[in-house]
Amino acid sequence: MDTRKVAIFDTTLRDGEQSPGCSMKLHDKLLVAGNLEALKVDVIEAGFAIASPGDFESVQAIANQVKTCTVASLARALKGDIDQAWAAVKGAALPRIHTFLATSPVHMQYKLRMSPEQVLQQAVSMVKYARNLCPEVQFSLEDYTRTEEEFSWKVIEAVIAAGAAVVNLPDTVGYAIPEEFGARIRRVMEHVPNVGNATIAVHCHNDLGLAVANTLAALRAGAGQAECTVNGIGERAGNAALEEIVMALRTRHDFFENLECGVDTTKIMSTSRCVCSVTGSRVQNNKAIVGQNAFAHESGIHQHGMLANRQTYEIMTPESIGLTQSQMVLGKHSGKHALKDRLAQLGITLSEDRLAELFTRFKDLADAKKVVTDADIEALARGLEMRPDAQQKVVFDRFLAATGNTNANVSTVRLKVDGQTVEEVAMGSGPIEASFNAINKMLNLHVTIENFSVSAVTANVDAQGECDLRVRHNQRVYLGRGVAQDIIEAAIRAYVHALNGLLEDEQRMTVNAATLAAASAGTGLV
Repeated sequence: MDTRKVAIFDTTLRDGEQSPGCSMKLHDKLLVAGNLEALKVDVIEAGFAIASPGDFESVQAIANQVKTCTVASLARALKGDIDQAWAAVKGAALPRIHTFLATSPVHMQYKLRMSPEQVLQQAVSMVKYARNLCPEVQFSLEDYTRTEEEFSWKVIEAVIAAGAAVVNLPDTVGYAIPEEFGARIRRVMEHVPNVGNATIAVHCHNDLGLAVANTLAALRAGAGQAECTVNGIGERAGNAALEEIVMALRTRHDFFENLECGVDTTKIMSTSRCVCSVTGSRVQNNKAIVGQNAFAHESGIHQHGMLANRQTYEIMTPESIGLTQSQMVLGKHSGKHALKDRLAQLGITLSEDRLAELFTRFKDLADAKKVVTDADIEALARGLEMRPDAQQKVVFDRFLAATGNTNANVSTVRLKVDGQTVEEVAMGSGPIEASFNAINKMLNLHVTIENFSVSAVTANVDAQGECDLRVRHNQRVYLGRGVAQDIIEAAIRAYVHALNGLLEDEQRMTVNAATLAAASAGTGLV
């Protein structure tokens, strides 16, 4: 039987980012895009270019950075959206415009307020418009699984004739059941005369916990592209998880006998960790493939079997997804080259400036801990700002806290704000709140803190503390993370990290407002 290539379309940076609390800054998105390119996905959906100036900037930057993957931007079936998408991706080595329109009765009646005939006409005209701009166009029938089948066949045939190279059939609300979904895809392959002129794609949501199962059923039925996200992040209950689809195809090649994808599975773990790091959204311990317990064995019966032969309880190897058992012990006598080599094994790439900063923190930690684990190194790397200190408005310097259960909690914090040293003292119900109050006084900020958590990186008493938090300001949410052996310092670093994102946004909005005012003055507009 001939091998059939399955394209992996990753939408972590678009649909994944729409998951509450998973918004990413430009430098975060570029880091994720670099990992996805190393993972060898076929398509990176970089964002929704018209959504905001920030989205446009990030799609454009990713399009200019990525060389070996197709880079797509989402666009509604509107000329303005399509123009903006093309402006963002046209610099890509392999650009794609991904436009969509809802086709289910409930969406057409209540959201679009359009008849089926109007929807069909709009879909065709916008695919033609996009195709005149971009060499590759993808069209999605939003809410396909609740669309009347015969109408869906008409739309699919018409958009392929109009120039769509890929037609995506999404289970937008996670409604499908695998047997049913596979049967629908088979009927598409049978009833659409020109279906062989395009790739049929599927995009499944996980509202019933069936996103991966539905995707695999569709691939067996003839679909040629799987849309998914790293760690399964996404709106509501998330999307089909990339790592689960890819490893199912690989591990059960006997069942999916003619289906293959080009993903480098040894990069799965590092990409998963990268996404966790930049979004602050961690996977549960028992998550398939990438969870902490995915290759852990506690039961005595299981351990006995594993010692005899790993295949007794493992259907894939840790090494196949990029987990390695390193024999090199890192400590205070280790050099920068050893650290750089270990980072490479962990799938972490840093600039020379960032590596130098990490090495300094590594040495400080090694002096205190003696032996530094992979988890410690990953946490240190997560705690680094992705931008050099010179590009940060606020840089943490030091703190001194007086705390106890019999006296007031007081903290003195010193920061560098725009290069100038500023120090403030404040009280609070605990040393962390006191430290945050001191920072708020220095920066004259009033924010709401959400989802504050501190955890130990390892199980030892000398473990580092890792803090993740989110702050809300004017309806915007900013992620902060910090790592230090002192949990108060970790919390301060996380808070400063989040506030830098907030201040960066405020500065950009001020510049944009000034630019708009200047342009209006020049044209006489008010």
